[in-house]
Amino acid sequence: MATVFFFVDIIIRVFAVIYIPQNRKPQTAMAWLLAIFLIPYAGIILFLLIGSRRLPKRRREKQLEINRYILETAEGMDIVIRDHSLPPWLDPIVELNRTLGSMPLVGGNNAKLYTEYAESMAAMTAAVATAEKFVHVEFYIIAWDPTTTPFFDAMEAAVRRGVTVRVLLDHVASLRSPHYGRTIRKLRRIGVLWNLMLPVQPLIGRYQRPDLRNHRKLLIIDGIVAFTGSQNLIDRSYNKHGNIRRGLQWKDLMVRFDGPVVAGINALFVTDWYSETNELLTREAARVPAEKPQNALDAQVVPSGPGFELENNLRLFNALVYSAQERVIITSPYFVPDDSMLYAITNAAYRGLDVQLFVSAIGDQPVVFHAQRSYYEALLRAGVRIWLYRAPTVLHAKHFTIDDDVAVIGSSNMDMRSFSLNFEISVMLHGADIVQRMRDIEQAYRDVSTELFLEQWLERSLFVKVLDNTARLTATVQ
Repeated sequence: MATVFFFVDIIIRVFAVIYIPQNRKPQTAMAWLLAIFLIPYAGIILFLLIGSRRLPKRRREKQLEINRYILETAEGMDIVIRDHSLPPWLDPIVELNRTLGSMPLVGGNNAKLYTEYAESMAAMTAAVATAEKFVHVEFYIIAWDPTTTPFFDAMEAAVRRGVTVRVLLDHVASLRSPHYGRTIRKLRRIGVLWNLMLPVQPLIGRYQRPDLRNHRKLLIIDGIVAFTGSQNLIDRSYNKHGNIRRGLQWKDLMVRFDGPVVAGINALFVTDWYSETNELLTREAARVPAEKPQNALDAQVVPSGPGFELENNLRLFNALVYSAQERVIITSPYFVPDDSMLYAITNAAYRGLDVQLFVSAIGDQPVVFHAQRSYYEALLRAGVRIWLYRAPTVLHAKHFTIDDDVAVIGSSNMDMRSFSLNFEISVMLHGADIVQRMRDIEQAYRDVSTELFLEQWLERSLFVKVLDNTARLTATVQ
């Protein structure tokens, strides 16, 4: 028996060395190899369960089909006149995004920013109340609780007046949240059309790698108004006893768009609805204002996720950071960059740019929180200024700004999960007005944050250093 185990162990290791490095980043391959060599049987089982980030073949085919559809239906959007001259480095990035994600850059958009949880929830609820044709709701987490009850009531009222309301929610993320069962029952009672995203239901043949998730947050009203950003449709405590006991409250950034970019955001909902239901919705063009909006913005939707082969959001982020001439200001609740992103950010600091990172002083996910901390020393040594947002608030907003030209807002964290495993939305915005408004938000963060300094950081205990670096290893296993 010992001989059998010995040969099985050798076969596992040989298989791992030959197969795992294929088409994987070196850091990811090394993490998997380390796991398999240290714990061969458990390691190989984990690899077989979650080692591939490829979606089932039919879902990949649907993504290619919908990409072609987006290209065809978005052609007319290219004729929208852009109101601002672009910096010379931005045009190639626009083309990169167009190549990877099919979406064009469009002008004539308005954007309203919401930094307060209650205000954004009220604004979304009010928008649903105005719907005449359809409401498209897509959130990573949806829960029926006292905070979201007015939104559910607005959806129910919309259904009663003949509006088609479609709802998508991520299966695993919502299932792990309190009140899942009663949320589903509520959706059924109010008469909306709803579906789970990326369901893990192997008994009825619906299965893929369980940690491939749809992390997008979208709300579209009649193809005229759209909301997106970092906020889920749930109370800002996430209704979890541990969060309530610790007094944790999430702080997010949502943006309301009016203008041609709404059609691009709705196209993502159309994509995800088609993937889950096989129903391809008729794409309705956004209504272009008769008069040019004041301080109109250029905007480009950048979708990313396992349905795309080339990590669209990572390529966008890196391209923008390398193009920066003056400053890079990043806000990310889960900051676990891959090597390319870490080099881009530290290179910007070594080039003498003003590079700043806003993160939370506390974390709700211990492994990710400690993995994030393992990068602070390299960042601080390069000259990156790190701001720790005051506890007990969890700074959950996801955005960054480049010089005085570009802002990116969306659902994507700067971590390897968002780069490779989650479906995300990012919206790249060009315009001095939107960047100035983001500067005001960044300053508001700064006013309630504590700056972290290298000398202070190096004084943490050996135990904490080991914990941080161990967590960093687990973050690379994808």
